[in-house]
Amino acid sequence: MTVLHVAISPSPSETRVLAMASSTDTILKARLSPTPLHPRALSTLLEALALWQGQRVHAALVAGHRAGVSDLSPYRDAQLDGGALYRVAWVPACPVARRGRDITGLGAFADLRQVVLAEGLR
Repeated sequence: MTVLHVAISPSPSETRVLAMASSTDTILKARLSPTPLHPRALSTLLEALALWQGQRVHAALVAGHRAGVSDLSPYRDAQLDGGALYRVAWVPACPVARRGRDITGLGAFADLRQVVLAEGLR
């Protein structure tokens, strides 16, 4: 069974999601509201991707800590082990500068692409 790699990057203004089936095949790119409104939102999203693609999901929750505040706070109640469907690992934020939005309006997601590729090698 092949694996779908997903990077989720929360910030105070938005949550970015990047899903890749391979190092060159991006299947999902999204900018969502900064905080999920339901405690099962993350697990439901990952379950849906796994079921839709028929692949196990390896997700990286990319977040940093700053002055006693964690970007992970909205996810503290999230189910991080989805059994056969998905698993989630916390990954420190990359020091890569984010680029502006591209013509598609979603941006390049280069920092998340780096996380997906790095996590895929583990």
